[in-house]
Amino acid sequence: MAEVKDMSIHLTAERLTTELKSMDIYKGFYENLQRLVASSKVKETNFKETLIDAMKQTGLETELRNTVYHWLRSHKNPNQVKEPLVYLRKAQAQWEKRINKSLNSMAAEIKVNLSQLRTPEERQELMDKWNELSVYDIDLSQYRPVYAPKDFLEVLLWIRSPNYKPIDGLLSWEFIHLPLKVKTLRELKNSYKELSRGEAMMGMDINGENPHYQQTYVERSLLGERVLSCRHAPVTQEYLKKGAPRSLRAKLWAQVLGAETGPQEEKYFQGLKTLVMTYNLMTDKLIIKDVQLTASNDHQYFVFEDVLYQVMLCFSRDTAVLDVFQHSCATPIHGVLKGKTAMLENTVIYPPNGITPYHGFTMYATPFCYLYDDPVQLYFVFRAFYMRYWFRLHEVSSHSQGILSMCLLFERLLHKHEPELWVHFKKHSVQPIRLVFKWIMRTFSGHLPPEQVLYLWDLILGNDSMEIVPLLAVNILSIRRENLLSVTSMQNFESVLADLSSIHVMPLLQMCLVNYESDANLSLSCPPTGRQPMKPKEPPESPKS
Repeated sequence: MAEVKDMSIHLTAERLTTELKSMDIYKGFYENLQRLVASSKVKETNFKETLIDAMKQTGLETELRNTVYHWLRSHKNPNQVKEPLVYLRKAQAQWEKRINKSLNSMAAEIKVNLSQLRTPEERQELMDKWNELSVYDIDLSQYRPVYAPKDFLEVLLWIRSPNYKPIDGLLSWEFIHLPLKVKTLRELKNSYKELSRGEAMMGMDINGENPHYQQTYVERSLLGERVLSCRHAPVTQEYLKKGAPRSLRAKLWAQVLGAETGPQEEKYFQGLKTLVMTYNLMTDKLIIKDVQLTASNDHQYFVFEDVLYQVMLCFSRDTAVLDVFQHSCATPIHGVLKGKTAMLENTVIYPPNGITPYHGFTMYATPFCYLYDDPVQLYFVFRAFYMRYWFRLHEVSSHSQGILSMCLLFERLLHKHEPELWVHFKKHSVQPIRLVFKWIMRTFSGHLPPEQVLYLWDLILGNDSMEIVPLLAVNILSIRRENLLSVTSMQNFESVLADLSSIHVMPLLQMCLVNYESDANLSLSCPPTGRQPMKPKEPPESPKS
């Protein structure tokens, strides 16, 4: 057994060594290492020890450790099949064909090319208006989103395991029949120990008047400064499990994601900008329209419209994003070159990053606008976040962090811990997943206030998991239980859940996990008798008829 383990470590080290040479940091790191070896700090008589000491002093050891850490996080189970379940692979392939057909039919209908060179006049106009793209005059009346989250949900709801046999011939109207393993509430409590132990967290001061919280904030800020100074990504990740102070969050996120920027990243972003100026993609209009339909109509994000155009247009040209397809069950859509026959050698990935924008896609980037003034830094943190987590939220897969597992986790928690609500939904033929799917697919961006979204994403980064998202969705339904039980139609259910401005993420999740007991009928939001911790204030709601 030890030999097998040693061989596995050896193969992993070999693969890491090979891939390290193709990374952007390799050239600069290797040059710095050569200078260090040639310096007086490294002694020939005691080469290994003095080299390691010198690397520690110059920060090269930390840089190498962080590189290995980020590589390992994105290469878990490297030998595993991208999607082991055949029926899910088929469902994903059919979904991709549907997207491709929708994209091409729209292009044919409005008689535009998927891609073409911009004229010199168009380039100049776009360059002149780059910092104020919101005034860039373009007719988008004929363009429509390729798909919306509700369209994707319909596809997911029709997925059936070949081993599933419905009772009495009735098809199940939820995901519970899917044979995927998700965590129980007890297992989630063990995973999120900082929350379940009731420890002091950022974001717990609901009214902004708690003097003890102010002391906690100061202590956490001082600790955060020390964490940043050590520049060690695993330590930063551990720190984020209790949330980040507002003043440090931007640097902490960049550090834990390995998305810190310098001259090389500035040059890279300018290269993407040049591609935007050179090529006119049909997906550009889809991105612009999506910004207009989402962020521009949101009073919390409309002021960031211009920078969102820049970030999203550059993102669509970034071929580095294609790396996600190495461990994703999806495949990028290919387009046939104009005037060429439909053969493999005449096809290219479209758009260049392989991601077809859908309605609401821009909302993944909006919260970052509260953290970064520099579009370059914003871009690289957003890209790192997407390539680590969000790409799994719009593909069909059995991955534990995929959208199917998130939906299934939501339903199992709701079914077990809020049985009264579950029965009420089923009695009135309302699928609860339809009420929360857009929350889960956007990880609450655009639904919760920006500050609460950032606290939620602190937990995602700190625990390297999105399982906290469906748990929060169940808790929101739980604290709105009385209002939900008093209505009977889909429209009124949606009205009860329309406004989430009073939701405070940290107190709500902590209350759930601290007071959890094994009783299946224990409501998530209600502590056992005799224990009454502070509960997030919820204004009384009147269901709209």
